[in-house]
Amino acid sequence: MTMPSLPGKLLYGSISEPLWIEYDRRIGYHSMDNTHYHRAYELFYLYNGERNFFIGDSVYHVRAGDLVLIDSNVVHKTSELDKPNHERAVLHYDHAFFAGLIREETELLLAPFGADHPIVKLNLQEQMHVESLLASLLSELSESPPGYRLHIRNMAIELLLFTARHTQKRKQLPSVELTPVQRKVTDIIRHINQHFREPLHLDDLAKQFYISKGHLCRVFKEVTGFGFSQYINTTRIKEAEHLLRETDLSITQVSERCGFENFSHFGKVFKELSGLSPRAYRKLVQK
Repeated sequence: MTMPSLPGKLLYGSISEPLWIEYDRRIGYHSMDNTHYHRAYELFYLYNGERNFFIGDSVYHVRAGDLVLIDSNVVHKTSELDKPNHERAVLHYDHAFFAGLIREETELLLAPFGADHPIVKLNLQEQMHVESLLASLLSELSESPPGYRLHIRNMAIELLLFTARHTQKRKQLPSVELTPVQRKVTDIIRHINQHFREPLHLDDLAKQFYISKGHLCRVFKEVTGFGFSQYINTTRIKEAEHLLRETDLSITQVSERCGFENFSHFGKVFKELSGLSPRAYRKLVQK
């Protein structure tokens, strides 16, 4: 189902706010250009089209009517399959969004994000219910009547509550059968996730996993949407951000613990992915 009465793009809030919403009707082919992870919990609903979704260490085929749930700080990326055009709504819930709720309510609403399978398959009736909630939310956003922010917050909670109740009732989905190429890339990703603090070189991994360097780079990009080095850098910088927030380690020590062999390279990659130098990032988050 499409939302023809809405503009082709709507935005609410920003990544630094408790609730951040994006609605897009995209024409043609579109893939995420940048590496992507954030503190917020992400709820993604696909109205139309098909997407390839890389989440954590696995790849999923997402179809119209699917809900995608992405946990806080999990690396993810979407890319096209064979079909152009897609329409989606994305809600990002920062930790601050739940500040007014009691602990049991917060745990209920966030429980689906910790599930083993991040894709929620909905039947037609369930799709219609989710789309009615989104239509109410997005119409308020588009028209901005008095009190629209209250309504948007209420609908955002309703979406989480529906998802939480649905996932409690649903049966465990059968595991998706991966192709040999997807299994190989998944093994490589898991190795990177376990050993990113150590030197990781393309030559060594190609030999370890019995694959040529060129083929490894090509299929890694096809399956995940990330370049090989891009994924390693993203994994390392995500850990660096955690250490800068939660520890008193020096920036040099953080660089070393995250697997960077060159301090100046660490600073360059950190600023490229985080938008700030390591020192500026620490100053901002430790205010």
